[in-house]
Amino acid sequence: MNKMNKKTAVAIIGSGNIGTDLMIKVLRHGQHIKMGAMVGIDPTSDGLARAERMGVATTSGGIEGLLALPGFSEIKIVFDATSAGAHAHHNQLLQEYGIKVIDLTPAALGPYVIPAINLDDELDAPNINMVTCGGQATIPIVAAVSRVTKVHYGEIVASISSKSAGPGTRANIDEFTETTSNAIEKLGGATKGKAIIVLNPADPPLIMRDTVFILSEMADQAAIERSIQSMVEVVQSYVPGYRLKQKVQFDVIPVDAPVNVPGLGLRSGLKTSVFLEVEGAAHYLPAYAGNLDIMTSAAMACAERIAETRLNASEV
Repeated sequence: MNKMNKKTAVAIIGSGNIGTDLMIKVLRHGQHIKMGAMVGIDPTSDGLARAERMGVATTSGGIEGLLALPGFSEIKIVFDATSAGAHAHHNQLLQEYGIKVIDLTPAALGPYVIPAINLDDELDAPNINMVTCGGQATIPIVAAVSRVTKVHYGEIVASISSKSAGPGTRANIDEFTETTSNAIEKLGGATKGKAIIVLNPADPPLIMRDTVFILSEMADQAAIERSIQSMVEVVQSYVPGYRLKQKVQFDVIPVDAPVNVPGLGLRSGLKTSVFLEVEGAAHYLPAYAGNLDIMTSAAMACAERIAETRLNASEV
């Protein structure tokens, strides 16, 4: 059996910006995965047209069209890059066939997964959720501080170009804030999390920028900085355009001058401020669309690990 035949076939539901960028990543860089199908609902979409030109099986019949494709039985992993509202239906049908689902919407039916934090812990889950673009960029930083000391509060602000926010992103703004806030607590280790997204209409478009504010117990600042730098390097291993914008900043909040923390009341401790930017790889999307690139890169990292694990198990 040759190397290509050993690769796991994947399908992508959603032929928009995210789905098309993900398809190109799989075609160009897939080590353990290969494209099995591209699924959309608009027969005139650029994503489906591009998939056809690249020799990928396509359907504009949505999830039902995928189930009817001749090669469907070969597909073992499906990425859902549609919307939170549509995902529940997609997942229900795919689970009947025992297919692993990687959810790029904020539906959060399965466990939250950020490759740098907990991918190996959730490899057996039938459905994993990729949180949000802001979550993928910022929650690793909260988790890095949690490795050193107790985090009381984590607040993230994700600023993205308005041009990089398609209809799916705009329809899911409420889900974005709720899902990201919950994941700050569950994966980041914060007692309380808050998420804000800003759609910046600037032209020319600005690169994705993320700000992370963390209030924790007092701890060694150098240890926190080392932990953050180590985490940044892990994320960079699958998102090369991910980087610190400037040096980590610290402020001591004294006991006699506490700050009012949303949901927690007056608190003192150590405030850590981290400023990030994410530049996209420009496989399909412009380089400024780092918010979309980090989602597709993280999702692909998950699929590669799942497929590698399946391959190793079959060879034992």
